[in-house]
Amino acid sequence: MAKLPLEIPQIIKQFGPTLNHVPAGGWVASEEEDKMVKTHCCFCGQQCGIQLRVRDNKVVGWEPWEDFPFNFGKLCPKGVKRYMQDEHPDRLKHPLQRVQGEGFEPITWDAALSRVTSAIQRIQQTYGNDAFAVLTGASLTNEKAYLMGKFARVALRTSNIDYNGRLCMVSAAAASKKILGIDRSANPWSDIPKAKVILVAGANIAECAPITTDYLWQARENGGKLIILDPRLTPIARNADLYIPVRPGGDIGVFNGMLHVMIERGWIDRDFIAQHTTGFEQVAEAVKKYTPEYGARIAGVPAEMIVRAAEMWGPAPSSFLMHARGIEHHSKGVDNCMAAINLVVASGRIGREGCGYAMITGQGNGQGAREQGQKCDQLPGGRDISNPEHRRYIAGVWGVPEESIPGKGLSAVPLIEAIHEGKIKGLISICFNPTVSLPDSNYVRAALEKLEFYANIDCFLSETARYADIVLPGSLMEEDEGTTTNVEGRVIRHCKVVNPPGEAREDWKIICEIARCLGHGDKFNYLSPHDIFEELRVASNGSVSNYYGMTWERIEQNNGIFWPCPEPGHPGTPRLYEGGKFGHPDGKAHFMPVEWRPSAEMPDDDYPIILTTGRVVSQFLSGTQTRRIGALVDQYSQPLCEMHPLLAQKLGIADGDFVRVESRRGRVVVRARVVKTIRPDTVFIPYHWPLDRSPNNMTIRAIDPVSNIPEFKICAVRVSRTEQPTDPIAQLEVQAGGIR
Repeated sequence: MAKLPLEIPQIIKQFGPTLNHVPAGGWVASEEEDKMVKTHCCFCGQQCGIQLRVRDNKVVGWEPWEDFPFNFGKLCPKGVKRYMQDEHPDRLKHPLQRVQGEGFEPITWDAALSRVTSAIQRIQQTYGNDAFAVLTGASLTNEKAYLMGKFARVALRTSNIDYNGRLCMVSAAAASKKILGIDRSANPWSDIPKAKVILVAGANIAECAPITTDYLWQARENGGKLIILDPRLTPIARNADLYIPVRPGGDIGVFNGMLHVMIERGWIDRDFIAQHTTGFEQVAEAVKKYTPEYGARIAGVPAEMIVRAAEMWGPAPSSFLMHARGIEHHSKGVDNCMAAINLVVASGRIGREGCGYAMITGQGNGQGAREQGQKCDQLPGGRDISNPEHRRYIAGVWGVPEESIPGKGLSAVPLIEAIHEGKIKGLISICFNPTVSLPDSNYVRAALEKLEFYANIDCFLSETARYADIVLPGSLMEEDEGTTTNVEGRVIRHCKVVNPPGEAREDWKIICEIARCLGHGDKFNYLSPHDIFEELRVASNGSVSNYYGMTWERIEQNNGIFWPCPEPGHPGTPRLYEGGKFGHPDGKAHFMPVEWRPSAEMPDDDYPIILTTGRVVSQFLSGTQTRRIGALVDQYSQPLCEMHPLLAQKLGIADGDFVRVESRRGRVVVRARVVKTIRPDTVFIPYHWPLDRSPNNMTIRAIDPVSNIPEFKICAVRVSRTEQPTDPIAQLEVQAGGIR
C-alpha cells in the first residue's frame, strides 16, 4: 500500500496559481452552479454569514450574504478564501495507521476503530480510567462540543478532558462570572456604534476580528471617541483618539489608575453602585495607591495618558469596553479582565443601549464550545462539575448514575505535564493542534512521543497528527451541520453544504461509533446532529446559558437567537443586565479588588527583551487550514519578528535580516521586520507556524491560577542577527523572493 511521508507538506504555492486566486467579487464559474447554500464562516468567533456555491458535491466559490445582521455581506481575507481548502490535495480521505520509521499507510475503518477501541480498553484496564485523556476544540459546533464532553464522561469515564479554548477566552469567562455572574459578552454588536467612548484593550481588531472594525467606524462617524491599549500600534490604534502603548503585563496599572482618577473626580455612578453592586469599598481602597504616577510605572507609559483616558471614559454619557487575548494571555489574565470590568461597572454604563462590555471571541465557536461541557471543570450549560445538584441533573439527562460521572480533571497544560509524569498514557484529540498552539512546544512534542497510544481526528495531517498511531479523517465545517454561538452570544445555524470526500466521515459519527465499540452505543444512538441539539437543549435547561427555548427552525428564521432563551417562543436575550439585574443569585454585580503582580518571567540581563505573540489577518490559529490556502500564504508566507528601530540599531539588525530569537526553552530563526509600531523593549512574532518557525518554542508554561490560561503574551528572550537558515522551507522562501 502507498505510504504517506512524515514530512510536512511543502508551502501551498507549489500547487500553482489556479488554486491561489479568486476574483474580488467571488468565484465566477464557467457553468451554472447546482446550488447556493447560506451558512457561516468556519474561522473566528464573529461567525460571519456567507453563501457557498456548490457543484457536483464540491464547493466552487462564494457570494456575500448581505441580509445576515452581523456582517451584512462583508468578509475578511480568510472568509473570502475559506472555500479553497475544500479540494486541497492534502485533505485526509482515508483512515491511516503509523508504520514505525516509514510514515503512514491507509487502513480500513473497521481496523482503525478496532485499534482505537482496544488501545482505550487496554490502557484504562491497566492504569485506570483517567490514564486516557481527551483534547478537543473550540471550533467544534455546539453539538460536537456537547458530544465530546459526554463521550469523555460516559463512554471513557475519564475526568481528563479539556479543549483549546483553554488558550483563548477562559480568563475573560472567569472574570465575567466573578463580577457579572454570566460568562458572555453583555451586548449585541449593534450597541457599539451608539457608544460615545470605546475602550479597546489588547485586541488587534483590524487583523483578528476585521468585521468588528466596521462597528468602530460607525461609532466614530457618530462622534464616538476611541481609546486603544496595546504594546503595538495596530491598524485600529492608528485611528485612535488616544493610543496607550502599554508594556506587556502592565494593563492593571492603566485600569486601576483610571479608576483612581475617576473616584477622585467624581466620575463614578454612586447611585448605580449602591443599588446594583457589592464590594465597591474594597475596590476603592485597593486603587488608592494606584495614582497615575504609580500606574504609569507598572504600565510603562506616561502618567498623563492614564489621566487622559480617565477624562475621556469617566464622564462619557455612553461607553463600551472590549478586550481580547492581549490582556487575557497572562498568568494574571483573570485579574486583568476583572480590573477592566470594574471600570465598566463603576461607571454604571452597562445593561442599556450603547453601554456595555464585550470579550472578543477568537475561535470559531469560542463562546458556545465552552458552554457545552468539554472543559475539564464544566458540565453542559456551563454547570459546575463539582456541584452535586448540577451533576444530578446532567446524570438524569444522560441516563447514568451521578456517581459514574468523573470529577474535575486536568486543564490542557497540566494534562501535557501529566503525560511526562506517566499519569496519562493514551490520548484522543479532535480540532486541536497542541504542538503549534501550546506553550513550550519542545516539551509538548516530547510528551506526545511518550504516549502509549494516540488517536487524532482531523481534516488534514496536522503537525500534531504526525505523532498519532491512528489518524481518522473527519469533516470540515461545511461537510456537517449544527450550531455555533458567535462573539455576541447569538446562536446561529451552520448548514451542510457538501458531503465529506472519499472515506472521510462527519466527526460526530466517528465519536458515536467509538462509543458503540466501547459498549455504550445506547447512550450515543443519535441519527443526526439535530438529535444531539435536542438533547443539548434539555441539558442546558435551567442553566445560565439556557438554550432550551431554541429550535433549529427558529434559529434559521431569526438569523440567530441570543441565549438565554429559557422557553419556546422566548425571543432570546441580546442585551444582558438590563435594569441592573446581574447574574449572581443576589442580582448584583460583585466588584473584585485587583492588585498588579509581575509576570512569571520578566526580562533580565541574560534575556532582556519581552516577546509577545499574536495573529495576522491572513492566518488563523495553528494554521492547519489557512496555511494550505495559497492566496492567504501569499499575503503573509512566513512569520516575522517585529522590532522597533531603536532596538534594531542597538542589536545591529536591519530590516529583512535573519534573527535568532531565543528563550530559556527554545528558539526560532526568522526574518526581522523593523517597524516604528511596537515598543522598543518588545518584539512580536505571530504563532501560526510550526516547528522551527513557532514562537511557542519560547513561550512559558506558566498559567493563571484561576483560568489555567497560559502566559503567551510575555516571556523573556534575547535577539541576535544570524545567518540564513538552510532548511527546505527557508530555501523555498528565498527562491520566491523573500517575504512580500
